[in-house]
Amino acid sequence: MAVLARPAGAAIGGPALAYRRLVRRRRAVVAGLVALLAASLLLDLTSGPAGLGIGEVLAVLLDPAGAEPAARVVILDIRLPVALMAIVVGAMLSVAGAEMQTILNNPLASPFTLGISAAAGFGAALAIVLGIGVLPFAGPLLVTGNAFVFAMAAALAIFALARLRGATTETVVLLGIALVFAFNAALALLQFIATERALQEVVFWTLGNLGKANWERLAICVVVLAAVLPVFMTDLWGLTALRLGDAKARSLGVPVERLRLQALILVSLLAAVAVAHVGTIGFIGLVGPHIARILAGEDQRFFLPASALSGAALLSLTSVVAKSIVPGVIFPVGIITALVGVPVFLALILGKRPQFFS
Repeated sequence: MAVLARPAGAAIGGPALAYRRLVRRRRAVVAGLVALLAASLLLDLTSGPAGLGIGEVLAVLLDPAGAEPAARVVILDIRLPVALMAIVVGAMLSVAGAEMQTILNNPLASPFTLGISAAAGFGAALAIVLGIGVLPFAGPLLVTGNAFVFAMAAALAIFALARLRGATTETVVLLGIALVFAFNAALALLQFIATERALQEVVFWTLGNLGKANWERLAICVVVLAAVLPVFMTDLWGLTALRLGDAKARSLGVPVERLRLQALILVSLLAAVAVAHVGTIGFIGLVGPHIARILAGEDQRFFLPASALSGAALLSLTSVVAKSIVPGVIFPVGIITALVGVPVFLALILGKRPQFFS
């Protein structure tokens, strides 16, 4: 009985075809996340006590001059800055968490769980309560400058420990928890001595609130995110190679130490600016990257945009939930993200260690 010969090139074509299918699937995932984000933005703009429908919202967005003045004020001046701030800050925190998990090889790493957000919040509170700035001539950027310096100090402490011989993932996580408690205690001390007005501002940081979003704050966050993302995009292959281990990454020509330090600075900047403008919002930087990893894998070409989109959609939907729990009352988004994030965090700790490569 004759045996059919394998067609020439079939051994190569099979894996290549499978790879092309994988790439198409991941591109479809990113496109789906874009659609989800657009839907969540529209839902956020329609939710609230004003009772505006989707048609009215679209009319204002497509033709502001021809829309009713009341609807135009509600959408463009009140809701749109808050809704866009939720998207931008969600993307910032999720990208920061994704790259922290990458450079530290730690699935539990995020600006919140490792104390970077707490450090940034303390730095911001120090400027608010005592007017103390750690950067000279910071001027109007006093709060943001303080937040960045303290976030950077916490990140460098974590990075230094992670480089110590024998340091494990659990050790790094424990250090992060220690930093959270330390900075929260220092923050409580500032609250104790703060004036009534300053105390209200400090409470804003601890709860995490989008209510003070405006076009100026939004512009700052957009500029920072737009400046950081291209830098990460230029090192996509190097960041992906880090997931293979330092030795393998070096053999591929990746400057491991430089890449880690650069990513750490950018992560600190993202976390500091986000906290300085909306307060401490937990678990977006932890949950967003894990959703992206499940959907798009570890390849940074897809993992990075998927992380940004996942975090943006999460915080956008959280904003909707915060306005929908009690009619007429807007809850701080930090409370909602904590309620959602804690079960996920426990599942990551108690469950099996995530597999980054399969």
